[in-house]
Amino acid sequence: MTAGDGTTWTALLADAWSGAGVDRTAVISGTTVWSGADLLRHAAGAADWLDSLAIATGTRLPALVSTTPDALALTIAGAATRRPLAPLSTRLTVHELTACLSGLAGDLLLVEPGAQELGRELEAATGRRAVVHPAIPLSDRPLVGAADTDPPGREDTAFILHTSGTSGVPKAVVVAQGKLAVRTRVNAASVGLAPGGVYASGSPYHHIAGLGMIAVALGAGASVVCVPPFSPANWQDLGGRGTTHALLVPTMIDRLLAEGALALPTLRVLQYGASPIHPDTLREAMAVLPGVDFVQIFGQTEGSPITCLSFEDHRLAATTRPDLLRTVGRAADGVELKVVNPGADGSGEIWARGEHLFRPEADGWLRTGDLGRIDSDGYVTLLGRNGDRIVRGGENVDPLEVEQVLSQHPEVSEVAVVGRADRRWGQVVKAFIVPANPDAPPDAEDLRGFARAALSGFKVPSEWEMIESLPRSQAGKVLRRMLAS
Repeated sequence: MTAGDGTTWTALLADAWSGAGVDRTAVISGTTVWSGADLLRHAAGAADWLDSLAIATGTRLPALVSTTPDALALTIAGAATRRPLAPLSTRLTVHELTACLSGLAGDLLLVEPGAQELGRELEAATGRRAVVHPAIPLSDRPLVGAADTDPPGREDTAFILHTSGTSGVPKAVVVAQGKLAVRTRVNAASVGLAPGGVYASGSPYHHIAGLGMIAVALGAGASVVCVPPFSPANWQDLGGRGTTHALLVPTMIDRLLAEGALALPTLRVLQYGASPIHPDTLREAMAVLPGVDFVQIFGQTEGSPITCLSFEDHRLAATTRPDLLRTVGRAADGVELKVVNPGADGSGEIWARGEHLFRPEADGWLRTGDLGRIDSDGYVTLLGRNGDRIVRGGENVDPLEVEQVLSQHPEVSEVAVVGRADRRWGQVVKAFIVPANPDAPPDAEDLRGFARAALSGFKVPSEWEMIESLPRSQAGKVLRRMLAS
């Protein structure tokens, strides 16, 4: 496939899993194993179920789902019949999910069987009708049925992912069929995915590193392992599944190294990203896995990959270029990079342009919001965020969202939230509190419980500091960088 040839992601899937692909293993989950034929027939069964709900073409379908074969079938069916899924995490709170749902028109919410209670809470909070999906049956009809015989085009939506904006309001990122097809080619080449490969992602389904990479693997004809929530035991189980390619975030690598559980007998490629990794951690992992190729992908929900630290780069780093481990590699295939408004040291905001980036501006450039510099060989070193977003263990935390919750506590006068560098997590969340009564400051455990009632655990500050006042600019804006320094 080449860019601009009219190929869609669903066309790639059909090509990969029909013909010679029908008998190859496509999906592995526990004792469940689907062949390519099974995958396409289950997706057709999911389309039948969507038909039974009388869901109109063009409807966006928010769905509380995790990484399961049924979720894959629903996602493929939604893409093929122009009823795209918007997967939402079952780990989020009603408060957080309501913000996501407010940006999606319609009155339905699809719910996996294990999330029925959360579905009922959202039904009460939003007025949407929560519909629990059944075990998806097989169907013998073509995936695109008689009611919708035209296959989706390049501009049609494959699925929708969510990311937190700098305002703290979640934003939907539309993943177009044509762009996803190009991304499949680019990303599959970067990580060496092809028929015969077995891919597993440690990221949750609603992430670009979860569904986004699963979509790449399936489009490239590689098998996918549906991974349960991460644990060392679940990771070790992947060896028995024949896993050849896997994705981990740095915090997972740290934990597996600490427990002596990183090595898998069948692993050939370890992909990492989503947050910074300490060079010492990476060197240790490379020593533990001497026969495994490493690859780092830098990107974001709005577009990925942007850069790639390749297999060869890691080999060079292990011999003559250890400095490369402090970079995120060079521009991915088909990507153009530039540094905007560079300072004296050459650093500025990184902008990217490429056909597979999902959410560029009208001029074609994706403003990444990341500060960095590009050396004479094209290697990119990231220096932080243009804004203040915190990346904790691969999860994005927007300070404003956390501040908005904590400011409602009766004993809090003002609050500012920043990220503090941490070897294990990349960053941890720290809150600076101006007490309403300086003589009786709030208890940190009370604040933690108050925040946890509205926020996911990874967003709750792990560090607290009471201060007399927040540093502000002349314009009255809080100077978070002073607090983080």
